[in-house]
Amino acid sequence: MREIIHVQAGNIGQQFWESISQEHGIDSNGAYAGDNDLQLERINVYYNEGSAGKYVPRAVLVDLEPATMDAIRSSKYGKLYRPDNFIFGQSGAGNSWAKGYYTEGAELVESVLDIIRKEAEHTDCLQGFQLCHSLGGGTGSGLGSLLLSKIREEYPDRMLCTYSVVPSPKVSDTVVEPYNAVLTVHQLVENCDATFCIDNEALYDICFRTLKLTNPNYGDLNQLVSAVMSGVSTSLRFPGQLNGDLRKTFVNMVPFPRLHFFMVGFAPLTAFGSQQYRNLSVPELTAQMFDARNMMAASDPRHGRYLTVATIFRGRLSTKEVENQMLAVQQKNSTYFVEWIPNSVKTSLCDIPPVGLKMSGTFIGNSTAIQELFKRVNEQFTAMFRRKAFMHWYTGEGMDEMEFTEAESNMNDLVSEYQQYQEATADDELEDDEEYLEEDEIIEEDDQEA
Repeated sequence: MREIIHVQAGNIGQQFWESISQEHGIDSNGAYAGDNDLQLERINVYYNEGSAGKYVPRAVLVDLEPATMDAIRSSKYGKLYRPDNFIFGQSGAGNSWAKGYYTEGAELVESVLDIIRKEAEHTDCLQGFQLCHSLGGGTGSGLGSLLLSKIREEYPDRMLCTYSVVPSPKVSDTVVEPYNAVLTVHQLVENCDATFCIDNEALYDICFRTLKLTNPNYGDLNQLVSAVMSGVSTSLRFPGQLNGDLRKTFVNMVPFPRLHFFMVGFAPLTAFGSQQYRNLSVPELTAQMFDARNMMAASDPRHGRYLTVATIFRGRLSTKEVENQMLAVQQKNSTYFVEWIPNSVKTSLCDIPPVGLKMSGTFIGNSTAIQELFKRVNEQFTAMFRRKAFMHWYTGEGMDEMEFTEAESNMNDLVSEYQQYQEATADDELEDDEEYLEEDEIIEEDDQEA
């Protein structure tokens, strides 16, 4: 089976295991309590089977301080995880990327890789890795970057995707967030196949505006993230009419290797009080999926253009209706799609809906508008870096100022690449081709004369 190994730095991915355990009918002790054979058919994509029929998540949980691990252990689903797969340091990364990458993280990384190797050896046909981390703190950014480069080195031919919580304009937990984020994006561009950008502020907005929660907590935010995560991996875990695995999705989503930062969304999202007033339909799902307010990253897709889009529908749906909707979206909003990628929407259909819903849709968009997010972080970075503020925390751990300059210029390049493809038209390349033709003709004439 096409197994996936889940690695999380910090505590962001925990809710994901709760939601897919419910989908597969697994209780908090790892025992199967479901009522449908399909739940067990491909359960080994994410779970190992232990003794006495207990299912154990193929998850490696890493942190540089023990507190988050204790919190996960004592939570409702704490008994689910294998005790050996909790790996933590004692001192914490203190919000510094350098500590996570060079000092504290470097001490832990070998033991993490050992566990990952063990998990990989027990798999039948490993498909890839998913890493959950945040770009603002020290552990998620520093240790996350280190793990990425080590996994890429050891398993160069496996898919590697990350669910990254990017810093948002209004919600900032740490002062040195811009440094950590820029240094991490530098690594993500080089070592990763796909990055799903999620951001706390956008999640708060969805909770307030759409779900009408007056006081959302981290559990509510993580619930949204886990809905997307389980949506992306649905076609691997359940049978469907149009199946798409990670590799299919990424091949269709990434037109240029560096431009692999995606915006994600999930539908239906309805306030609890108004659920009975809606009857879900494919057009309604589609409308909500493409709605700018539904994006889980704080950049507006209307300010850019979509290079590619993937949609994953779940439920008993008609393929024809879904295809027609996708075609209609592209025709109506043709200005928001680049014209030099003609059929830029990939669709997967899976027959089994999430728990408690009749149908749902997951949206993944590769939009040039994501550059807003990088621009904003870069401005904050430059403002501090010009004054060398907080630099001693990084250079003290053995970092060099050159690394900051490199990361900054890489981020600037990324922004200008997005801008370049946003403005590119289908005719641009033709002019170049004509020039080539003229050159070829000249060369041929020269050959004949010779």
